Amino acid sequence: MPKSRKLIESTFMTLDGVIDSPEKWGAPYWDEEHSKYSDALFSSSDALLLGRVTYAAFAEVWPKMEQAGDQDAARMNALPKYVASRTLKQATWNATIIEGDVAKEIARLKELPGRNILKYGTGELDRTLLEHKLVDEYHFWTFPVVAGGGQRLFDGFDTTHLRLVRSTSFASGIVVLVYETKR
Repeated sequence: MPKSRKLIESTFMTLDGVIDSPEKWGAPYWDEEHSKYSDALFSSSDALLLGRVTYAAFAEVWPKMEQAGDQDAARMNALPKYVASRTLKQATWNATIIEGDVAKEIARLKELPGRNILKYGTGELDRTLLEHKLVDEYHFWTFPVVAGGGQRLFDGFDTTHLRLVRSTSFASGIVVLVYETKR
């Protein structure tokens, strides 16, 4: 029986667990090591899963990056995207809106042939993913900065136990902690 695809979540956060506005606090740490790890994660995937907020932000930025000659933008723009949203009525950036039972549809997508499904951003969709144990791997990018306030990683979520699989440290001070959900 073929192995199902992994759903991998990649999330940037500060030392105090803040996840919003990484463009404000993360940019000084984005370097060649960061890019290499990010590229490998991206290359292992052939589809993206996004919530509405992340989808809207990406759809605004990535097409412009391709026009500006960014090498990775063409692949990002071409990848199929699945967007979980109760309010988005139309997707314009190579995306399919997941309607109805989100957990059931994501489980179905994981069973299709292909490489991993990569999820960027952390938000409301994660509650559903956690409740149904749909995320196979979390890549928490911990940046060496304290934001002092903002939306925190998994604020309001029930206790969930994870198992550390590996960690990767960069010279910039970023540490990527890779966890699996305990089943």
